[in-house]
Amino acid sequence: MDLKRIPMENQASKLKSIVKSNSDKHATHIVAITSGKGGVGKSTVSANMANVLSEHGCKVGLLDADIGLANLDVILNVRIQKTLLQVLKGECTLEDIIIPIKSNLFLIPGESGDEILKYNDQFIYERFFEEAKSLDGLDFLIIDTGAGIDQTIQIFLEAADEVIIVTVPDPAAITDAYATIKVTSKVKDSLLMILNMTRNEKEAQLIFDKIKKVAMQNIGSRLELSLLGKLPEDKGISRSIKQRTLFTNDSPSSPASMDMKRIVNNLVFRLERKVLDNKSDHSFGGFFKRLMEQF
Repeated sequence: MDLKRIPMENQASKLKSIVKSNSDKHATHIVAITSGKGGVGKSTVSANMANVLSEHGCKVGLLDADIGLANLDVILNVRIQKTLLQVLKGECTLEDIIIPIKSNLFLIPGESGDEILKYNDQFIYERFFEEAKSLDGLDFLIIDTGAGIDQTIQIFLEAADEVIIVTVPDPAAITDAYATIKVTSKVKDSLLMILNMTRNEKEAQLIFDKIKKVAMQNIGSRLELSLLGKLPEDKGISRSIKQRTLFTNDSPSSPASMDMKRIVNNLVFRLERKVLDNKSDHSFGGFFKRLMEQF
C-alpha cells in the first residue's frame, strides 16, 4: 500500500460501515501515533487526522498520552483543567475531563504513561471502566503517544489496533524511527509510517524504501511495514501551528490537506481489508483493560 492512491470519492461513504463492521458490537478502532524523536510533527498529524475523520462523520476521541510534553491543547486552542490522572485518582469523573472540540471530535486529556499505569488499584479501575462505557460509542480513538522507545510507550503501542510511526527526512529522525520500528516489531507484526515535511512524493518513497530495506535485512519478513502517506513541508502547516488552528480546517483544499485526506483514506482502506478479532473488546474501556493486563 506504499503511497497507493485510493479514490477519495468512495471512501467517505464507506467509513461508517467500516467502523461498525464488528457484527452487532460497536468497534472502536484504536490508532496509536508515535515517533522515534520529538519535533517531527506527531501531534499535528494526530490532531489533523482526527479532524478529517470527524469531518467524514466518525465519532473520534483524541487521547493525549504524553502530557509531560503535550501540545494537543495548544494545537486545538483549548485549556485543560483536569486530566485522566485525576479520573484515576478519583478526583473527578471521565465526563468531567472530556473537551468537545467540534461535532464528533473530543479531546481526552491524558497524562504520561508512567503516571497512568501507576494507579493499579482494582477498585479505581472498576469504577473507571464503568465510566468508560460512555465512550464506547467512539468510532476511532487516536492516541498521541510519547516519542522514543520507552517501555511505557511500548505498552500503549501493543494495546492499540494500529501503530503509525511519524518521521521526517532528517538522518537523526530516520535513525530514531528505525529504532522504534525495531523495538515495536517485537509486539506488532504490522506497522505504518507517515513521512512528514517532505519535498515531494518521490523523496518520501525513497526514504521509506531505505527504511524498509534495512528492516527486512534485520527484522525479516515477519514484519509488514507500509507507507501510509506523506505530508509536505508547508508554510500553511507552520502558520496553523502558530495560530493554534488545524491546517485541514484552514485550507481544506491545500496540498497538505489533500495529503492528509489520502492518509486517512489509506487507513480506511486498510481497515476495510482487515478482519477484526470478534473475541476482543474493541472499545475505549477495552483498550485500557489491555493496558492494565500488560502492566
